[in-house]
Amino acid sequence: MTAPDLPRVGILGSRMRFEEKLIIAALEKRRIAFEWLDPRALFVTAGSVAATPGLVLNRELGHYRALYAASALEASGVTVVNTAAASTVCGDKWRTSAALVAAGIPTPTTTLAMSPDAALKALGEIGYPAVIKPLVGSWGRLVTLVRDEPMAAAVLEHIEALPSPQAHIVYLQALVPKADRDIRVVVVGGEPLGATHRTNDGWRTNVARGAVSEVCPLSDEIADLARRAAAAVGADIAGVDLIEDEEGRLTVLEVNDRVEFRGFQGAHTDIDVADRIVALLLARAES
Repeated sequence: MTAPDLPRVGILGSRMRFEEKLIIAALEKRRIAFEWLDPRALFVTAGSVAATPGLVLNRELGHYRALYAASALEASGVTVVNTAAASTVCGDKWRTSAALVAAGIPTPTTTLAMSPDAALKALGEIGYPAVIKPLVGSWGRLVTLVRDEPMAAAVLEHIEALPSPQAHIVYLQALVPKADRDIRVVVVGGEPLGATHRTNDGWRTNVARGAVSEVCPLSDEIADLARRAAAAVGADIAGVDLIEDEEGRLTVLEVNDRVEFRGFQGAHTDIDVADRIVALLLARAES
């Protein structure tokens, strides 16, 4: 593309974080005009043409706002990366697990219980220790490791008291015995860019909780699993989290559609994630 033919890009987000600043810098470096779209000020009328750029990168932090903004923009003819369909799957842990299983991708044993009482019975079959997670959420918030039935019963009693009916649908996962680290792979346009080990003192290894990222060799197996996982959920841009059990077997834990890559970028100083994202947007505009 020559400079006059470059598309105008929208960036959907209510907060400008480290990643968004890098993406904006990459756009400016390529002389691509952009518009910051705060979804809190966005409204779209059904059947109308949205007054936004025709190509929008979805970086909104909140799941529901990101999902419905993408859906509304797409209904108005806008191309959104990632799509509303990808956000629907990635933003819901059960939908993600179901998509991974359907694609034949190894993932921890996962059960969805329709009530806290059913969850306690299911945990008896899964065995302890196990993990209770909210269906929607990030950064490891409200994720609870339960080591025995009395502890599980106490956690589920609190869940039963929550006002939201959705909160009473309980997502359960078997705990995979592992080292105190996991693997994060950033995938852009179907290509794994690299991998990091994320290590923390606790059992949760989110960078938002203080985990340290170090370069992890991108083996063929890791790359293949990450590529297949991103494809399974329909995400053009994805952060795929894997864990390695005590015997060295890999399993995919989750896939993030609005991936934060600060820790990854700090470890991989030779990989420009933001520029790869912008290159994907250009390719999408051309197609």
